[in-house]
Amino acid sequence: MTVELIAKLSDPIVSAGQGAQRQLELTLAAQRQQQQRAPLNLCLILDHSGSMAGVPLATVKRAAQSLVDRLQPSDRLSVVAFDHNAKVLVPNQFVQDKATIKAQIATLEASGGTAIDLGMKLALTELAKAKQGTISQAFLLTDGENEHGNNQRCLELAKLAAEYNITFNTLGFGIHWNQDVLEQIADAGGGRLMFIEYAEQAIACFQSLFSHISSVDYTNAHVLLTLSEAAQLGNFKPVNQVAPDTIELTYESPNPHEYVIRVGDISATLKRTLLITLSTQPLPPGSHLIGFVQVRYDDPVQQATGLFCERIPLTLTAEPEHIPQVNPEVQQSILTLEKYRKTKLAETKLQSGDTAGAITFLQSAAKTALQLGDTEAAKVFEASAQELQQHSTLSESALKHARIASKTVLSNPPSN
Repeated sequence: MTVELIAKLSDPIVSAGQGAQRQLELTLAAQRQQQQRAPLNLCLILDHSGSMAGVPLATVKRAAQSLVDRLQPSDRLSVVAFDHNAKVLVPNQFVQDKATIKAQIATLEASGGTAIDLGMKLALTELAKAKQGTISQAFLLTDGENEHGNNQRCLELAKLAAEYNITFNTLGFGIHWNQDVLEQIADAGGGRLMFIEYAEQAIACFQSLFSHISSVDYTNAHVLLTLSEAAQLGNFKPVNQVAPDTIELTYESPNPHEYVIRVGDISATLKRTLLITLSTQPLPPGSHLIGFVQVRYDDPVQQATGLFCERIPLTLTAEPEHIPQVNPEVQQSILTLEKYRKTKLAETKLQSGDTAGAITFLQSAAKTALQLGDTEAAKVFEASAQELQQHSTLSESALKHARIASKTVLSNPPSN
């Protein structure tokens, strides 16, 4: 097994003697040659505050128990419950006595407030007990604001988890959770943000996310990008992930012209796509090597770390006269990022009281989604724009649907 890395430039040709900007699309996927998967090391971090009383908590407990049934005896599970405090409900253990584990989950009762960071801290302690040779994942579910906790501490813990090769996924339950906090945790923790609007969606959502983490083949993947003197990263947020979700990625530069970008988990079934903005110096006519790109990753099955895929050269050709022509596949990634940014701008306009500006950007995001073939996202943005026109504000539900639609492709374009 290895990582397949495909690199494409939006246009591999530039006009000679002129500086240019190009988008570099990187697609990462595992090349699976074996059926065995590494054992999972899963921690469920469940909100049992007073607002979860009744059907919400009952449904979440059933959703958690449904995951226990899908785990293998070689997998490990821990469960942390939090209100304004946190406790370990199920200590990290092999999943060999499913009935007892499910009975422990069933004892959870609703009470108290919400302190997300306390739950995250305990979860990291439990996950750290079995990190070696496993795929370590956390599912964090909450239905409310972090009124008894510290949001900055949540972000710091998510970043710490990523450093320890632990992925944090977040699930917002109902419509009153803080979408900024849960998105930041998922983005920093290398995971996914899920929206459970209605209790009856919980089990399907848990199962979908479980299927995703079960498909992970490699972990702790980093893109290593080296650029020549003729190229540099763009000035404005130059590194982004556009699939499976859109995320603004951070990067480190340990040496001049060298960039390290953490992307986390890689699977064979769910490809990761990055879009990197490059700026080039004026180039004379001819072919020019502007850099190299490679992926470093870990293989939990083999318990091997620091593996590398093939190093790929990046080249540009400078021609005296060139009419720009964008690669159609890279254009899809460009539109995906554009959809995300337009929605972000709409949110910023709305927060500043510029309703007309927010409507304009939502309508523009809808048009971009249609260009992508993402008709469901277009419907979400159009509905939000109409709600703003009628009421000059957006409901919590509309805000969250728009956020999810901005980050995720809700409907695939029709095949040719």
